Amino acid sequence: MKPSPELIELRDEIAATMQRLNLDQAANELSQLQEQMKSADFWQDPKKAADVAQREAKLRARVETWHGLLALANDLIELTLVADPAMRAEIDDQAEKISKRLEELKQELRFNGPYDERDVIISIYAGAGGTDAQDWAQMLLRMYTRWAESNGCRAEMIDQSAGEEAGIKSATFKIIGGDYLYGRLKEEQGVHRLVRQSPFNSAASRETSFAKVDVLPLIDQPGEVEIDDKDLKIDVFRAGGHGGQSVNTTDSAVRVTHLPTGITVSIQNERSQLQNKETALAILRSRLVALQQEQHAKDLSEIKGPNQSAEWGNQIRSYVLHPYKQVKDLRSGYETSDAEKILDGNLNPLINAALEKR
Repeated sequence: MKPSPELIELRDEIAATMQRLNLDQAANELSQLQEQMKSADFWQDPKKAADVAQREAKLRARVETWHGLLALANDLIELTLVADPAMRAEIDDQAEKISKRLEELKQELRFNGPYDERDVIISIYAGAGGTDAQDWAQMLLRMYTRWAESNGCRAEMIDQSAGEEAGIKSATFKIIGGDYLYGRLKEEQGVHRLVRQSPFNSAASRETSFAKVDVLPLIDQPGEVEIDDKDLKIDVFRAGGHGGQSVNTTDSAVRVTHLPTGITVSIQNERSQLQNKETALAILRSRLVALQQEQHAKDLSEIKGPNQSAEWGNQIRSYVLHPYKQVKDLRSGYETSDAEKILDGNLNPLINAALEKR
């Protein structure tokens, strides 16, 4: 019995899709990480080792899944060369299952950006609206951390500034451990608008608040983005704790300024000065890469300063809790009346709608 042309075509489509997804590059990176993990001093830095191990596990699962699918198709082709013709129906059934699995995996093709498979750094900033806006920023922080939890990821706080009365002025955190996190979450970047009855005034008047969300690919390896030391200004200062009290006996907080672009990153999360500097530089690298992509610059020297044109009124999404309930994304057109579910972290319908628009 000869293999059907459809089965040959299926095998070739799997191989072609693997090539388009740069699976060879992923396999090479996987091999390098596995060699790194064999080093005798690998676990001397537990946090870095954990991140490498997590990256290795994610890459291994991806590479093994695709190579396993290709192997199944090849095995099926070989089987048809020796099998009895009476087995044709069973072989066709197996080919159909492989085809369905291929269609599921081909969704990865939507993530074709150079950093789409990266973990993410998200920053949230309270905008216009006073205390209501600071409370809204905290609601968004909860929304994204709940999304991370429900999608098998981990959210880690990097830096946070509390509001005077409630909520937060800003927060920066990373989400790690998922597939194509930057590819899935990058459309969340922009201004988010909330309309509700204010819980912060006695009249419970209808108020509009704004918060800005920045989403960056996590670039945590220095070699990935070369930054000239002469382009950096690094300041250290005393980190302040809650209530304005100093929680450190040393000047551990760090502010890094990239002189050519004016980008400034400050970190004071109660750890050592060295750790704060490394974290600040990782965020700086991520911001420079995002800016490079936005401005279509070939190298870092071509990048201009951050784009400041995104004003608080230019929202990408509206969340209305009064007098009716509605969440509407102004780019994809997706809308739902189940605002509570969205704010509780059910962002996948919005994410999928944005992906369909790409």
